[in-house]
Amino acid sequence: MHYEAAFEDYLRAKGFPYIIVDEAKKAIFAGASIKSFDFLVYSSGGPSLLVDVKGRKFPDAVPGPKRGASRAWENWITRDDVDGLREWQKVFGSDFLGTLVFAYWLQGPPSRAPFDDVHFFRKRHYAFLAIGLEEYVSAAHPRSAKWRTLTIAARTFAQQAGDVALFL
Repeated sequence: MHYEAAFEDYLRAKGFPYIIVDEAKKAIFAGASIKSFDFLVYSSGGPSLLVDVKGRKFPDAVPGPKRGASRAWENWITRDDVDGLREWQKVFGSDFLGTLVFAYWLQGPPSRAPFDDVHFFRKRHYAFLAIGLEEYVSAAHPRSAKWRTLTIAARTFAQQAGDVALFL
């Protein structure tokens, strides 16, 4: 998917050491049904990150009527995402932090987006915001019981999530 590819390109461009988690090669836990994460990103100053990338579109901040504004800061996840990252944190131990990275594909020019760090990849602009799993869960509320999804209010999420580089 293009969101994960863009995030990998971002990590490479910033010089952050990482490993892509290949779902097909999880031999050590072959019998387990733990939802996988996407990247293991090594940190020099704190815990390394078990990253689950969530791709979302970020609407263009066109002046005037806010068409599409309800999709700004979209950040929903599933309960399976939570359960899977929590299990992987147990497997890897306290030196690793379950982290959600929201990869926003900007639908307008970066100059109209509220992001300090915008990454250009394959003719698209992306912004990456990270939040620790437990911080996310403590601020989240149910979005859909049927789909078992959670979300954080847009304003709260915009305040709590930060640039991936802050975690490393």
